Amino acid sequence: MAIQDCRLIELPQVHDQRGNLTFVEGGRHVPFDIQRAYYLYDVPAGSHRGGHAHRGLYQLLIAMSGSFDITLDDGFENKKFHLARPHYGLLITPMVWREMDNFSGGSVCMVLASAHYDEADYYRDYDQFCAAARAAAP
Repeated sequence: MAIQDCRLIELPQVHDQRGNLTFVEGGRHVPFDIQRAYYLYDVPAGSHRGGHAHRGLYQLLIAMSGSFDITLDDGFENKKFHLARPHYGLLITPMVWREMDNFSGGSVCMVLASAHYDEADYYRDYDQFCAAARAAAP
């Protein structure tokens, strides 16, 4: 997988005078069945999150409230995304390192994942990640 496989996904919106509703269906709006959901909130100003990659996990990150930046790195190039709308999600594929920062006050990041938590799926050392990514490259 590479950065070109990561992309913003526009999610459906239902509008009426009572407000907006957005929904996500696994296998339909995201290319995986959702096995786990979690969220980040009350992130102190100036903090960084992420700092890891996954061997096989797919994720969709959504700014449910507020905004934040995500920098993706596949060992060869990097790309920065700004999430600030709850009807857009960022699809992150396996073997992509992510760093999150620039959290606005009151921001909430919802993460939908393709598998349950498994520590063995993580790369937490950037140099080890880069070595594995480069070894797997065609």
